[in-house]
Amino acid sequence: MTPSSLLPADASPGWPPDPPAFPVGSAFLRLFTRAGQDHLAELDLHVHPAEQRAGVGSLLLTAALAAARDEGRRSVIAEAEPGSPGESFLSVHGFRKVLTLTYTRLPLARADLAGLREIVSSPHLGYRLVAWDGMVPGELAATFAVAHRAMDDMPMDDTDYGTVHWDVDRVRQAVRTIESRGELIHTVAAVTESDGSVVGFTELVVPGDGKGDAQHYSTGVLLEHRGHGLARWMKAEAIRQARERCPYLDGLLTDTTDSNRPMRAVNDALGYMPTHQKVTLQLTL
Repeated sequence: MTPSSLLPADASPGWPPDPPAFPVGSAFLRLFTRAGQDHLAELDLHVHPAEQRAGVGSLLLTAALAAARDEGRRSVIAEAEPGSPGESFLSVHGFRKVLTLTYTRLPLARADLAGLREIVSSPHLGYRLVAWDGMVPGELAATFAVAHRAMDDMPMDDTDYGTVHWDVDRVRQAVRTIESRGELIHTVAAVTESDGSVVGFTELVVPGDGKGDAQHYSTGVLLEHRGHGLARWMKAEAIRQARERCPYLDGLLTDTTDSNRPMRAVNDALGYMPTHQKVTLQLTL
């Protein structure tokens, strides 16, 4: 007990003050708000290693799930490394594994430039390649938005991911968001010779300083135009342009669901090498 002689003259009943508090964990809940995905929330939960197995994670999870229910969410997803304590924790609390992602990297210095040029120059009857930096050209905008339907049947295994509706406004907003971070988005697309409609595309986001690793975003081909090697063709051109136009880039990163065998085969053939995996776990509320 603190002797009264040591108390400040204006001491309050709460003296001495409580020791400073330090955060031992955090939970971030991302709420999807667009139509078709407004049933979904994504959880990012971390506990300091020294505080694990003391109930901190359970308290944070309880609060996060309560918030998700309050927001009318149907499903909550979270990522973890396979076999990690995080995966075990989520599994114990009712989450089930619904998806496995394999992350791969292509070191640009090892990219076979001659081989890429050969792929790009090979004819694809009825199609041609176009490319642009930043915002989609106006004459391609409408069919480019429609081409995003190619992502509707992207393998997501048992994930309750919903459906993303793309229109021209959303396409343009995505570019503005990327550019607001100081990055550049480069797109290669396959268009039909008959009417110039975009039927497939691949996107690469490059750091603003052109250094380090660039990140592949979406790659897709409309269902009715699959089976013609368009994904490999477009991606080869994207790699070739990155290799020739961005001399300070180190590599290209991408991730693919393990069940997406066609895209995994494309990446393998182009020289991408696995770096690590993550699993997605899901809880139905």
